Amino acid sequence: MRVWAGALRAAAAPGPLTGSFRERFDFGGRDVASWFPGHMAKGLRQMRASLRRADCLIEVHDARIPLSGRNPMLQEALGIRPHVLVLNKMDLADPRRQPTVLERLKQQGCSHVVFTDCQRDGNVKKIVPLVAKLVGDSPRYHRAESTEYNILVIGVPNVGKSSLINSLRRLHLKKGISQWCLGPGSSRQHSHGAAFSDRVSPFPKGKATAVGGEPGVTKAVLTKIQVCEKPLMYLVDTPGVLPPRLGDLETGMKLALCGAIRDHLVGEDIMADYLLYTLNKQQQFRYVRHYGLTEACDDIQAVLRRVALAQGRTQRVKVLTGTGDVNMTMLNYPAAAYEFLRDFRAGRLGRVTLD
Repeated sequence: MRVWAGALRAAAAPGPLTGSFRERFDFGGRDVASWFPGHMAKGLRQMRASLRRADCLIEVHDARIPLSGRNPMLQEALGIRPHVLVLNKMDLADPRRQPTVLERLKQQGCSHVVFTDCQRDGNVKKIVPLVAKLVGDSPRYHRAESTEYNILVIGVPNVGKSSLINSLRRLHLKKGISQWCLGPGSSRQHSHGAAFSDRVSPFPKGKATAVGGEPGVTKAVLTKIQVCEKPLMYLVDTPGVLPPRLGDLETGMKLALCGAIRDHLVGEDIMADYLLYTLNKQQQFRYVRHYGLTEACDDIQAVLRRVALAQGRTQRVKVLTGTGDVNMTMLNYPAAAYEFLRDFRAGRLGRVTLD
């Protein structure tokens, strides 16, 4: 408990008065080098090896961080193939920022951008016609004789790549509850290269690809999944890949808040404090009403205390005294920080774009 409280004090120092917000965030000399799991380097090698069979790339990214954290190594791999940037989870991002985001992305060379919410399938229906047009208007070289389209789905972890594939299948194949998995003739190579699976097998129940709220759910790469019949189109779901070097702590923290980096690698304490700093900086004060605070506050300990009280996050602690052991009920600050992060990720603190 003392370690947790010390981390909070260090992250929030100097302690601001209520209503007076920090102008910059102190990361306390943290290093992002340890946030890159080793298996991601292998996943990137596998995806690069599969590019020769791809007609188009769909890069899926989180709409809350449209300008931060896009893997530059993935962008280098795009080559001359058509590229569509899908900004998913638009229902959690601030819609007022969309025009500015589109203009910035256009300056970066992204002219084909689609905002999506895979829970409602709305803009998802724009993707297949756009991909078909881009592939039809571009040279296919050694794949010119093939009538099917192979599309590689790439992106950082936990941005909804698998949800997008399931959504496309619901729309175009009416198969939202069927699963396609690797069959006996499938090809899966895990060391020096990879290839698209040659055969896909229907499985009677479940979704086409597994989805989850934690980064790293998709680990088996290059499973070929049909998403459309006319044109015949297959998508390949790949594991999320982070850049080995995130560049700066702020980018890493934004990725972590959106779930692209596992919480324990960064620390829920500093993540919660950075979230509070960001909400106040953007004047997103919905958390005040959500947790029953009297006013906006820049003291993370005060906010987490209120979260713990509101959510009933307590823990029993045994205290050694001169007369014996005493059981006391104390507020569980780590659990409160987790609730604070979870409420943000679920949109309960408002629609927030971190960039």
